[in-house]
Amino acid sequence: MNNITDKTRIRWWIAGLMWLAIAINYIDRTVLSAAAPHLIDELSLDPEMMGFIMAAFFWSYSLLQIPAGWFADRFGQKKGLGLAVAWWSIATSMMGLATGFKSLLALRLALGVGEAAAYPSNAGIAARWFPDRERATVSGLFDSASKFGGAIAMPLIVWMIYQFDWRLTFLIIGSVGIIWVIAWYFIYAENPEDHKKISQAEINHIRQGQRQKHGDKSVLPMRWYKLLRYRNIWAMCIGFFTINYTSYFFITWLPTYLVKDKGMDFIKMGMVAALPLLCGMVIEVLAGWASDRIVHKRILSLTATRKLFLTLGLLMALCIGFAPFTDSVFMTVFLLCVAKSGTTVAASQVWALPGDVAPKNSVSIVAGLQNTVSNMGGAVGPIITGAIVAATGSFTWALVFSAVLVVIGILNYLFLLGKVEPIVIDDPKTADLATVQQH
Repeated sequence: MNNITDKTRIRWWIAGLMWLAIAINYIDRTVLSAAAPHLIDELSLDPEMMGFIMAAFFWSYSLLQIPAGWFADRFGQKKGLGLAVAWWSIATSMMGLATGFKSLLALRLALGVGEAAAYPSNAGIAARWFPDRERATVSGLFDSASKFGGAIAMPLIVWMIYQFDWRLTFLIIGSVGIIWVIAWYFIYAENPEDHKKISQAEINHIRQGQRQKHGDKSVLPMRWYKLLRYRNIWAMCIGFFTINYTSYFFITWLPTYLVKDKGMDFIKMGMVAALPLLCGMVIEVLAGWASDRIVHKRILSLTATRKLFLTLGLLMALCIGFAPFTDSVFMTVFLLCVAKSGTTVAASQVWALPGDVAPKNSVSIVAGLQNTVSNMGGAVGPIITGAIVAATGSFTWALVFSAVLVVIGILNYLFLLGKVEPIVIDDPKTADLATVQQH
């Protein structure tokens, strides 16, 4: 048997692929926004048509979270994530062949179908491949890729469209995901024990550090609606809704806010708008690592640690409500960077929670349920913000309303979220039929 000095690091190669999957995910969903002016001109689309095309992604993305999570838990994350990335990459490439409104709408819906599996699958992989004390670290790591993808996507894609054209840009961006899929099928194995290159020392490190050892094929995932019996599931869904409501402001209305309310020119706005995302990317990884250290060193319990970082993150996110009340552009940008970083501190815990509380072999479906509700915040947030701006003539009350939801999120995590521990099933081999209880 290998000793500790022989321990491989296969799980961190897998973490790197998880990070890349989310980065590709966010770049692919952003291509359409950058190419929109060209599409409108060449395909004779009016703004209303383009609005429907852009929104179509969220329809299928939100609705398919739970089925995608169930598929990953039932048939394995190797198939779940691999097929998903292949699907959405092909859909991205085919957008370069679009001829009008109907084809673009259908391909945008297809993109949402594929991308729905990314986060639920990654949450399940984190639970299978990492010991509990590394869960928040890897969760913060893979989710940080969304900020990286969001920050670099727009300038990268605009440059590519300028160098080539929009049709070829879709094809090139889509092909990156296909390369990822090839690497995924060569590197990933469903369970640590199945990997040909892993050492026994690393298997021991992973499995001996897990309270629940996911991957037993005889254990069925729990039916999603039975998860709604538990207050922790409700707390996870409600809390993530409030986080995502605020988060989506930074990738929807922030450029307009900086130009219209703060008087920035377009070029300066393009650089400044990326700062909150880049700050959030770094802070999220650090927060995940710090929370794991606190739990591992037994400074605080798992429950206290999760609640501490969720609360601290959302207290930082409250800064979004103060941003409109300063005349200093520097202070506004600083407050927005703090607010976005706060949402990522919370997100590092949000994506660890499914592995903390899910019944055996049900991590992906818990993550999918949580993400379904959270994306409703992303779906309605831009609409509510737009309505408030239209009614008041500024973003002030829209940002204050976002801060109010953050307060609700804090109260939710402090009082509705109970002890963070796995949901226990009487007979795990009939999880979908069992009478369940949480101890």
